[in-house]
Amino acid sequence: MGVVLIAALLTGCGGSQSSGGDGLEKKTVTVAALPLVDTAGLHIAVQRKFFEAEGLRVQIKPVAQSIQALPALKTGQVDVIAGGNYVTFLQAQAQGTLNLRILAPGAAAAPRFMGVLTLPNSPIKQAKDLEGRTVAVNIRNNIQSLSLNAILRADHVDPAKVRYLAIPFPQMGAALQKGQVDAVHAAEPFATDMTRKLGAKMIVDGGSGPAVAGLPVSGYLSTQRFTDKYPKTAAAFQRAIQKAQQLATSDRKQVDQVLPAYAHLDAATASALNLPAFPPSIDQVRLQHLADLMLQDGLLKQRIDVRSLVFAAQPQ
Repeated sequence: MGVVLIAALLTGCGGSQSSGGDGLEKKTVTVAALPLVDTAGLHIAVQRKFFEAEGLRVQIKPVAQSIQALPALKTGQVDVIAGGNYVTFLQAQAQGTLNLRILAPGAAAAPRFMGVLTLPNSPIKQAKDLEGRTVAVNIRNNIQSLSLNAILRADHVDPAKVRYLAIPFPQMGAALQKGQVDAVHAAEPFATDMTRKLGAKMIVDGGSGPAVAGLPVSGYLSTQRFTDKYPKTAAAFQRAIQKAQQLATSDRKQVDQVLPAYAHLDAATASALNLPAFPPSIDQVRLQHLADLMLQDGLLKQRIDVRSLVFAAQPQ
C-alpha cells in the first residue's frame, strides 16, 4: 500500500493502572508520529500516563513525513496521525480522498520556530534578496512555502520570484553546503542543528509577524469513519492530548524531557530549540486563516469551512 512506517512499534502505555476507559469502543489507538517538536504533546501524554487515565493504550509508529502515513490513515491501519501538517490534510479533504477530522492541535507558529536560513557568507541578508533564489522546503506547496509566501507578500516581495525545491529536513544542511539551494526554510530541530554545525543564519523569521503569528501548523488528525465509529475513544484521546498540550505550553521542561528520546537529540540541543506554540485547544479562527491562505496560493480550489472538520466530543 506504499506506506513506509519506518520502524515497528516503539512505545505503548499499558492500562494496568487505568482509572478510566469504561465504555470506550476501542481501547488501543495506533498513532503514526513524526519525530518533530510538534508531537511533544503525544509523548508527554504517554510519559505522564494521561492515556492510561483515560483507559487507552497508545501504539506509536514513527514516520518521516505525515504524507507517508496518509494511506494508512485512510485504510484504518493507523487511527491518528500526530504532527500531521494541516496543508496536506486539508488538500486531501478538498480533493475527496479523505474525510478528515481534527482531534486536537499540535503545533502553531511561534517566533523562530521556523525560518529561512543561509550560510554565513551568503549575499542573501533579507527577504527581498530571496527574489530569483532557490529555497528548500520539506514538501513543495505546503506549510513552508505557504507561510513564507505570506511573509514575503507582507514585506512587499513577490513570492512568484522565489523558486522552491523539495528537500527533506534532514538533508537541507547538506543541500545548503553543496550550493544546491540558496536558502532553506527549516523547522526545529533542524534549524538549530544547522545553526550550530554550519553557522547558518536566520534571515527571515518564519514564525512571527502579523501574516503568520500563531498560524496552526500541525495537529492530531483522524478520519470521520474513526470518530463516528469510536466517538468515546476519540474523545478520550482528545482529552489526554489537551492535558499534555496544556503542560507543554505552560512548562517548557515538560517538552525538554521528552524531546531527546523521540527526536534523537541530546539534552543540550533540546533545551536550546525555539519551540512552537502548543495550543491546548483548536483555534478555529486561525485555522480558517490557514485555509484561506491556501485558497489564495491556489492550494485549494474552493474555500473550506474548517468548523465542519473539528471533532467535537459529546458531553460526558
